[in-house]
Amino acid sequence: MSKQNKGESASRGRRDFIRSAGILIGSAVVNGSNAGSLSYDTEAPPQTQNRDIQNGFFDIHLHTCFPRLPEIARPNRTHYPSPEVLIEMMNNAGIAKAVVLSTLSPECRYTIVTPEETLQICNKYPGRLVPFCNFDPRYLTNSTKANFLPLLKAYKKAGFKGVGEYIPNIFLDDPLNMNFFSQAEEAGLPLTFHLAPQKGGYYGCVDDPGLPRLEKVLKSFPRLIFLGHSQVFWSEIGTLKNPEERKGYPKGAVEREGRVVELMRKYSNLHGDLSAGSGFNAIARDPEFGYRFMEEFQDRLYFGTDIANVPQNLPIVPYFRKLKEERLISAEAYEKIAWKNAANLLK
Repeated sequence: MSKQNKGESASRGRRDFIRSAGILIGSAVVNGSNAGSLSYDTEAPPQTQNRDIQNGFFDIHLHTCFPRLPEIARPNRTHYPSPEVLIEMMNNAGIAKAVVLSTLSPECRYTIVTPEETLQICNKYPGRLVPFCNFDPRYLTNSTKANFLPLLKAYKKAGFKGVGEYIPNIFLDDPLNMNFFSQAEEAGLPLTFHLAPQKGGYYGCVDDPGLPRLEKVLKSFPRLIFLGHSQVFWSEIGTLKNPEERKGYPKGAVEREGRVVELMRKYSNLHGDLSAGSGFNAIARDPEFGYRFMEEFQDRLYFGTDIANVPQNLPIVPYFRKLKEERLISAEAYEKIAWKNAANLLK
């Protein structure tokens, strides 16, 4: 299988997983007045709030952009929601507030979302959307001497609360990444990263089975908060049966705790982004294990959806409602993961 086909297969696998469970969000608004428009109007539309919004979720991970030309889309014709559609999707899901991620590295992109676009969108919805800036470590001089600190400080001063989604398809401990991480640490901004199983055909930083490069990075930058995300990361909540499990969503009971558990116990700067099919699968594949995991790491886990399509199933939403209604985890753990941890991290 070619590298391109591997990447397309991985993307299809992710979409198939998301379609297989949860609630459908966005189908009622996909054909709204802004779909296909190129308007950059900064006036925010009225925000209809459902009964959940005031006590709703703080989503640590989602995507949006201003509408592109109709032809600008992924090969399967999907695309990011517009800001107006995103807010409607959030309202329908009971998401009170959310982090909007920027995407700059070119791997597997159909469009680039700059920090400036992200900030403009978030400024339309103060109190609802929180901007993360982003970088590619090959920027500026494409060397380990690149000085990102002035840019990081400028973005922080402008109101950005973190960095991500960080996705360059190079080794996680590549010297270019290590240079950038050291400066993100100095700037005091948390970083959301996506891991990939290999170079080529994927987006995200590359790590090996057992996550040795992640441990090196965590040890090297103890003051930098890393929010772990993606199949390669969350598949190792349990011990891998074979390396291929890193590319998908392992099923069944967690027979032995994996490297994610070990690393979270060992390094307080490793946090968990529960968004997308990968994060949801990690806590839902073995319910009792998932409850124990959330209790143990309740101070470093974050609710998230990874909204990136219109429409999109969000299985973590009914799952979290069930957690609360049936008291499957403590009220304290639920509150922290659902919103309080994100509020404290990004205040």
